[in-house]
Amino acid sequence: MKSKFFTVITNLTLILVVTVVSVVGYYGGKATAVTYKSENLYSHGNEERGEVGLTFNVYESSENVYKILDALDDYGAKATFFIGGSWADDNVDCVREIFKRGHELGSHGYFHKDHSKMSYDANLEEIRPSARLLEMICGQKVSLFAPPSGAYCENTLTACELLELKVIMWSRDTIDWRDKDVATVVSRATKNLKSGEFILMHPKDWTVQALPEILNYVRENGLKAATVSQCLGE
Repeated sequence: MKSKFFTVITNLTLILVVTVVSVVGYYGGKATAVTYKSENLYSHGNEERGEVGLTFNVYESSENVYKILDALDDYGAKATFFIGGSWADDNVDCVREIFKRGHELGSHGYFHKDHSKMSYDANLEEIRPSARLLEMICGQKVSLFAPPSGAYCENTLTACELLELKVIMWSRDTIDWRDKDVATVVSRATKNLKSGEFILMHPKDWTVQALPEILNYVRENGLKAATVSQCLGE
């Protein structure tokens, strides 16, 4: 009972703190822009490492996230989970479990906005609270940001440069949010797969079903499923 009470209090505290962070970020005046570096945008990793990066953008379904974690464990695989802040503050235990099992966390913004249409300050106000929330939940600073729908502009890259976040895209999109077919997801993830590629997925039912076949393909073709940072050689 005490443990459950402590968890509830901790979670409520996290939500309160990140709310304060958001408000301060919004009303704290305009930040000074820095010049972004084009090399801060990544769609693939080091081709010589024999690794591929499995990435999951998460704004839904903790149940499927746990199933994905189990499948990754079965194959000794690692992945990067880009977490939406509005989902994280309602699913703190699931976020901690992802981190506990040795996977990488990255920011996916707070409210899944279109960053390509946002000002520099608006980008900061959307990205910074989500990154800080993940850090508060797991005690480790995140270093990656994946823009929702892959939408970004110069303002996004500039904001991420200030926040010391690498902007991550993908080389393969399973489009599993739209096409609800296991075979299609598997094919898009694996056909002619090469070392260094980043594969984009979401915690959908059909993706959970496809994942063991994807992981088996990776293993049988002499590749290793790793985190994005590992694929980048870090």
